[in-house]
Amino acid sequence: MSFPISGPIPARAATATTLLLALLLSGCSSSSSGGGEGAASASAAPRTDTASSPPASAVPDAAAYRRWGLDKPLAAPPAPPAVKLTDAMRAGASPRVIRRVPTNDKVVFLTFDDGAEKDPEFVKMAKDLKLPFTMFLTDDIARAGSGYGYFEQLQGEGNRNGIHNHTLSHPNLRTLSADAQRREVCGQQEVLEKRYGSKPPLFRPPYGNYNDATLAAAGSCGVKALLLWEATMQINDMRYADGGKLRSGDIVLAHFRGPSELKGTTMTQMVANMLRSIERQGFTVARLEDYV
Repeated sequence: MSFPISGPIPARAATATTLLLALLLSGCSSSSSGGGEGAASASAAPRTDTASSPPASAVPDAAAYRRWGLDKPLAAPPAPPAVKLTDAMRAGASPRVIRRVPTNDKVVFLTFDDGAEKDPEFVKMAKDLKLPFTMFLTDDIARAGSGYGYFEQLQGEGNRNGIHNHTLSHPNLRTLSADAQRREVCGQQEVLEKRYGSKPPLFRPPYGNYNDATLAAAGSCGVKALLLWEATMQINDMRYADGGKLRSGDIVLAHFRGPSELKGTTMTQMVANMLRSIERQGFTVARLEDYV
């Protein structure tokens, strides 16, 4: 978890500062509970998740990768499945809990949380590399500094990169009452609906912590899937939940972080390190919303 460095920490988030700092390098990854294994996205003007596979014009060339210190482009992802994991879900149902997308494709999925670091160089990098990724934003954190407009620049051609729910103020949801959890989850649904025209169906609980009350709250306000992760990006390489390497369908957790939290490393350097690791292990990056 990272907190805003481009503006003051909101008052209602201040009490969590000590915990958040302690968890920075662990990827906000304390244990989760509740739910089963098993996710989709948001919407409107600009929409958060409407694009499918990128057109040929969205494929980067080798020169673009070299500009960011990478030897060669990632392989093009395969065609996405015809049916997504959440296609058959009925409105109001308990969200699916997804740690890894079930697929044999040699793909992984990049996700970025919180929204503290708003590095304009990362906007350039994302555009140059035509990089698909999914954003889970916390309202208190995302609105600081240049605000949500920064993340809209990251949505890419056809709003390829979705913007989704990471609560209003990044609490440990398991410590809250059912009503308080609903305010956190559904409150951010309302913020994003007001800005983008519809409620995002993907949600990530802070620290990966949730319980049955979380699932009930999320389902009641339009969430179809609760997204966890199997790999966490550190400064130079990844930490894995199981097996010490990537596997097909892994969801990779990263954060919007800057040099003050990355021991002098920039966000673009961290992302370049992450892409090198993904490619070295024989994978490419696909768009999460095409599968979920």
